[in-house]
Amino acid sequence: MIGAIVSALANHLGQAGLLVEALALACLLSLRGLAGAAREVAIELSRGDLVAARRAVGYHLVSRPTTELDEEHVASAAVESVAENLTDSLIAPALFFLAGGLPGAAVYRVVNTADAMFGYRLGPLEYFGKVAARLDDLLNLIPARLAGLSLIVGAGLVGESGRGALASLRRDRRRAASPNAGWTMAAMAGALGVTLEKPGAYRLGAGALPVATDIERSVRVLRAAACVSLAVLVTACLAGRLLGPPIETWSLVRTIGRA
Repeated sequence: MIGAIVSALANHLGQAGLLVEALALACLLSLRGLAGAAREVAIELSRGDLVAARRAVGYHLVSRPTTELDEEHVASAAVESVAENLTDSLIAPALFFLAGGLPGAAVYRVVNTADAMFGYRLGPLEYFGKVAARLDDLLNLIPARLAGLSLIVGAGLVGESGRGALASLRRDRRRAASPNAGWTMAAMAGALGVTLEKPGAYRLGAGALPVATDIERSVRVLRAAACVSLAVLVTACLAGRLLGPPIETWSLVRTIGRA
């Protein structure tokens, strides 16, 4: 509803509507916040403050219990979140923006937030949580695969292992319970040459568990992959003439460029 109102207002403002849509879209994207949260975890680990690092990764990045995690599993959780949120925080909302304008992006973020808060929870909201989780899986089928492939290219652009990312993605993408998360996490694990592990749930990649410095490496891969995916989305939009008018395309370019 709010997305439709903002979009209608932007259309009535003509060229000034570019700024309105760009600002509104920025509220639905969170690449900069994601990178900042990951770096906070890395800083605390570098300082040797494991308690603060556990608190930061649990507050900002993951919903799993963190009080018993060692340094390597805290770093792993941060890298996993960086990889997975390339889909949730950037590519999926951007894709739905191009497909349906601000209303499309807003609907996606509502579903994604509902999944993060209630997905597969037990209790009074169990049915709602399962519906939200499965709908989120469905909406992310294409964005997650684009994100995984973008990580492969992005890894090569910043000097990490694109070949390793591809090999790990092909081998491990189905090892996570989610049909989508494994694409990005496996690709990131291979790009960095590390193993990403959630004890009792999955183990992706080959190598040692990550350390604090690997978190910054994952952020560099993330930024490169974001540029790659943006280029793909804009090219598809311009070539296919199916995903929305030029005002949406250029709002997206300008907004993500600032992220």
